[in-house]
Amino acid sequence: MKFIKTEIPEVVIIEPRLFKDDRGYFYEAFSQEKFDKNIGKTTFIQDNESKSTYGVVRGLHYQLPPFAQAKLVRVLQGKILDFAVDIRKGSPTFGKHIGSKFSRSDNF
Repeated sequence: MKFIKTEIPEVVIIEPRLFKDDRGYFYEAFSQEKFDKNIGKTTFIQDNESKSTYGVVRGLHYQLPPFAQAKLVRVLQGKILDFAVDIRKGSPTFGKHIGSKFSRSDNF
């Protein structure tokens, strides 16, 4: 797994290491040890999946403590344009945003 730090310290891009052969592929999607080492103490509680049709825009996800959640986004088919925006008042990176394009063909 490759952990790529961004301009917003709490936003990390995680690229899985892909093992391909004639049968298909395998990759490790989550490792408690690797996440704790590269991101910090992680408690992985929930895993959701959604499917969107072409042109769909999903909403801004923001929760205040104690309901705040980290997001782990994975592309299974097609492509996405994903943005993270720091809207935390008083944050040193307030107003900054990270935009990344991901597609199934990028890693698979």
